[in-house]
Amino acid sequence: MAYDVVIVGGGPAGLNAALNLGRARRAVLLCDAGTPRNVAAKHMHGFASRDGIPPPEFRRISREQLQRYKNVEVRDTRVGSVEPHAGGFRVALGDGTTVEARRILVAVGMVDVMLDIPGYKELWGTSIYQCPFCHGWEVQDEPFGVLATEPAYLDYAIMVQGWSRDLTVFTHGSFEVPPEQRERLHHLGLRLEERKIRALLGKDGHLEEVELEDGTRVARRVMFSAPPQRQPELVTRLGLALDEQGFVKVNGMGETSVPGISAAGDTTTRMQVAVMAASAGGLAGAVMSHGLAMEDADWRYTAATGKPPPAKQKPH
Repeated sequence: MAYDVVIVGGGPAGLNAALNLGRARRAVLLCDAGTPRNVAAKHMHGFASRDGIPPPEFRRISREQLQRYKNVEVRDTRVGSVEPHAGGFRVALGDGTTVEARRILVAVGMVDVMLDIPGYKELWGTSIYQCPFCHGWEVQDEPFGVLATEPAYLDYAIMVQGWSRDLTVFTHGSFEVPPEQRERLHHLGLRLEERKIRALLGKDGHLEEVELEDGTRVARRVMFSAPPQRQPELVTRLGLALDEQGFVKVNGMGETSVPGISAAGDTTTRMQVAVMAASAGGLAGAVMSHGLAMEDADWRYTAATGKPPPAKQKPH
């Protein structure tokens, strides 16, 4: 095989996996389609030593550091398909070439499905945020809104209150708020607005007002919202098992339901934070390197002795 591992996705998970695999002297191809989920974000937070760095700069530095490892190749291309081949995989790339690999790491993230509310897409990533840990500090004490499209997000709104006490919860008419929850929000000082939202009004990427269905306008500067997400087409075509929330199922080592394919980062979890994705990518890379080393050892042993390798010993 030309490569030990092909990594699909050049975000924090894919980059950190490439780094670990490169340092393990594995032949790696990192494929980056150049369409990051955080393209609208100006800064990346919560990553020790990189807090506040612009995402493109994080990507540039990470790629620059990979250049030290001549066994790691980076291509700006999309992965079109992955098919089983000769005990490994054949990977068709968007640049028209085809490569072979022993292992695949899926680190493509998720696709955010923008809500059908005028202004939502335009304000996404600049005034509408998914994660308060990533963006809450910079907008603390501003007039907040939380778009709660299902009951579980009422608790999410309570957590967001840690960054601003001036907070209105908008249900957009999505569900009937239980009386006990209504009372709880009231006593915690959270305003509840159950009318549908007609539009989110802003200028130059900055939210100014939430217009309700009857024309009422509520001044807000920040909205926290977790839009629906779906897997990229490649994940669907690979037939990887998904959990009840639609994320790729992985075990503690990052391995998926398909032997030889691992996954890391946002595609596997709702905890979509850069530092956690990088950690998961690093773990997946280390596990794949270990598996490849054991596989190589088995081949060498059988070639030398003509006997099958001994059974693997499990640690106590």
